[in-house]
Amino acid sequence: MPALFVLIWSTGFVVARYGMLYAPPLSFLCLRYLLSMLAFAVWLGLARPRWPQRREQWLHLAVTGVFMHAGYLGGVWVAVKGGLSAGMAALIVGLQPVLTALWLSSRQGASHVSRTQWSGLLLGLAGLLMVVWRKLGAGEVNGWTLMLGVLALLSITTGTLYQKHFVAPTDVRAANFIQLLGAFIVSLPFALLESEPVQFQPPMLAALAWSVLVLTLGGSSLLFMLIQRGAATQVSSLMYLVPPSTALMAWFLFDENLSLLVVAGFVLTAAGVALVVRFGTAPAGTPTH
Repeated sequence: MPALFVLIWSTGFVVARYGMLYAPPLSFLCLRYLLSMLAFAVWLGLARPRWPQRREQWLHLAVTGVFMHAGYLGGVWVAVKGGLSAGMAALIVGLQPVLTALWLSSRQGASHVSRTQWSGLLLGLAGLLMVVWRKLGAGEVNGWTLMLGVLALLSITTGTLYQKHFVAPTDVRAANFIQLLGAFIVSLPFALLESEPVQFQPPMLAALAWSVLVLTLGGSSLLFMLIQRGAATQVSSLMYLVPPSTALMAWFLFDENLSLLVVAGFVLTAAGVALVVRFGTAPAGTPTH
């Protein structure tokens, strides 16, 4: 399941490359949220799973949706549209595993993240830097785009920790529907302020279909289950593997250069994630479902 999640999540930047040419970022994301909710509604109607029974669980799920969809995706897409390079965006968001580990260590004691895991986190960060190094200067960094990148980083980190702490075991389809609803409600007012029209061209429709059917129904569902079942530091470390995987896809699909430095960074990142996952244990009192 972790390998499948990384593979699916890595296609997000490829989809963005197509979709953003035909639609402003927040309008595209709102269409993605809306169509994803419709797809989940059909799935829920056929499967009839148990919905969360308590009102606070609905609220907790909506909050995680705002952080992990509206804040994270919205921040990254608007920043890239504003000129931030994909490499810089990947590097900023790639700080999530370290930020998660720092927060957990400060709240639960340094022993919560072992020295071996810290070594893996830093090794993965070094590998990530090697992968995106060539692309760091490919876009303009200003205060606005940097703030959006940091917003995305804080959103995905907060959403991961919030879900692990507050969200009870829930059917993944019902949880995704509520999360998407929260993200849609928050994102729609900002999308309505965008002046660029949506062009419903075949590449845009293909990108939208992939975003709904694969990234949201598949990737977001896997992420929810991984957080629900695993330790936050281990799950977060998987994000290190997304930029290297995306680089491989860009090489295959767009014939982008794949240098020895990128390959070495990929190997270093994979080794770092392996250390975090192999030597990670769920903290005491953390449910593993």
